[in-house]
Amino acid sequence: MTTNNHKLLNLLSKVLDVAPDSISDATSPENTDAWDSYNALVLVSELESEFNVSFGMDEVYAVKCVGDIKLALERHGINLIE
Repeated sequence: MTTNNHKLLNLLSKVLDVAPDSISDATSPENTDAWDSYNALVLVSELESEFNVSFGMDEVYAVKCVGDIKLALERHGINLIE
């Protein structure tokens, strides 16, 4: 069974072109070369599509790392606990 956490890691891995096991809550644009402004937009689009949510601009601007993405998803009712 694929959990939401696995879905998130696989999505991040695909968009950022990194191994899923290299992703942590601290993964951010500062330590991930592929996390540029373009891929940030792709990431938002993919997250909204995969989890059937819609992020406000304030939420998008507040994201500084993977941990922030998890918090935003949880605020939209997405359970990331395995």
